[in-house]
Parts: sequence; C-alpha cells; structure tokens
Amino acid sequence: MKLRKVTAAAAAALVLSLTATACGGDDGNGDAGSDSTAGGGGTIKVGIKYDQPGLGLKEAGGEFSGFDVDVATYVAKELGYEPDKIEFVEAKSADRETMLARGDVQFIAATYSITDERKQKVDFAGPYLLAHQDLLTKADSDITEATDLNGKKLCSVTGSTSAQNVKDEIAPKAQLRSYGTYSECIAGLQSGAVDAVTTDDSILAGFAAQEQYKGQFKLAGLKLSNENYGIGVKKGDTETVNKINAALEKMVSDGAWDTAVKENFGPANYKNEPAPKIGDIKS
Repeated sequence: MKLRKVTAAAAAALVLSLTATACGGDDGNGDAGSDSTAGGGGTIKVGIKYDQPGLGLKEAGGEFSGFDVDVATYVAKELGYEPDKIEFVEAKSADRETMLARGDVQFIAATYSITDERKQKVDFAGPYLLAHQDLLTKADSDITEATDLNGKKLCSVTGSTSAQNVKDEIAPKAQLRSYGTYSECIAGLQSGAVDAVTTDDSILAGFAAQEQYKGQFKLAGLKLSNENYGIGVKKGDTETVNKINAALEKMVSDGAWDTAVKENFGPANYKNEPAPKIGDIKS
C-alpha cells in the first residue's frame, strides 16, 4: 500500500484513541472479511473518492488527503486498525452500492449522501457532515440562480442525483452532461464545454480553492438541498454501523472532527454546518 499523508487531524485521532474497539478475533495473517470489523493484524479496505480536493484526494505521489480520509482513518482506528493497515479503494459514485454488496470494502466514506433510495441497498452510519447542493460557474458567469440554468449545459457525475434534481425541480430546460468524475466536470467548465457544475458546496469549494483554479470560478452560494453525508456499510451489518456511530461521536467529542474541518476546508473559507447528531437527517 502507498504511504499516506498524515494530517494533524489524523495524528490527533491516533493520540486520542487510547483504546481501539475490536469486535472479534483475528489470526493476524489475512484481511478482514466483508462481514468483520476485527483488527489485530489484518487489513481493512475503505472506499473513498480519489478526485475531490479537501474531501478525498489521491495526490500525485500516491498519498491520500481530505476530510473523508481523516474521518475514515479515525473510524478505522476505533475499529482496531492502525493507519498502515488501511487500504483505500476508489469508490466512484456509480459503484458504491455494488462495492458494498460484493464486500469489496468494509465501509465507504465518500461524500455519500443518505437517501431513502440508497437505504434500500446499503446501511448508513452517521451523518458526519451536513453539506448543501450548490453551483460552480466561471467567475464572469451571469448564472446567479438555479433558474438561470435553463438552456445551459449542467454537469455532474454519473450516479449522482444533483443535476437531475435541478432539472426535475428548478430548470427543466437545463442540458445535463454526465462525466465519470468531478475532475472531468471541472475541466469541462474551464474549457467552456459546460456552463456550470452542480454538487455539494463542500466538493465545489475544494476544487475552487485549488491553486490552478484560483480566481477562475465562483460558488453561487445557493442551498438547493441538504446533503447528509453518511458512512455506507453492507446492508444488514448493524454491528458495524453501531461501532462506526460510536467512533463518529467520539471524534466530535474529542475535537478531532473540528480539527479535520479546519484543516481541509479552511483554505476555501467554507462555511460548514456544526457537526450533526447521529441519526439526525435534515430533509
């Protein structure tokens, strides 16, 4: 496995987690299976995004950084896995449910909004962050409201509900463009292939703050929806959900959650909501 960047938030998780929560034996010779959260020598596979600055990013040197990475590292530690026993796996939006059902990963922390439809296929711990759907446009764009998207090309990623929600509820004449990753959407916005990108404000802020994009884009500042980020777990694995919820509560209470927010979103002046309570889903 590649070495990962250890941020202050992740370091704090290691120091503050004096006792790891293990849930069974492990002979130390193999990976934890899809229905096990036992630590003690095995490894754990965790799904994250690879292309979302400030949330889940695989950097050029193979390191991983972002808020979701810090949350996943803290949770895995509480489940009994040291950072060098974590294998991060790319979890694209369209693949998340399948990955969990097949047991490809133990859990997914990848800007995974909790919805009724998704809860039919997977179980969720959390939420651990409340974000809001917004729009990202070029700095000189005349798009200031969602209704301005009628007749415009709107980009989001395959498997995401953001763009379809806008078309269905606000701008029926918007022309949807689905790309494989948000990086492709941002490249399309920069080139003029699309007029706007829509997804969560936390994701958009991360891209807008990148050095190569500074001054080129702007957030519309709209709160088009509430996006309750949860940690996805295989359907029926209630034991793991409960353990992850306990870890998230501890992360908030010991201050590691606030540290992670400041480190990963602070440079973009992202105005985050307070840490949500477990099970409190904002509609």
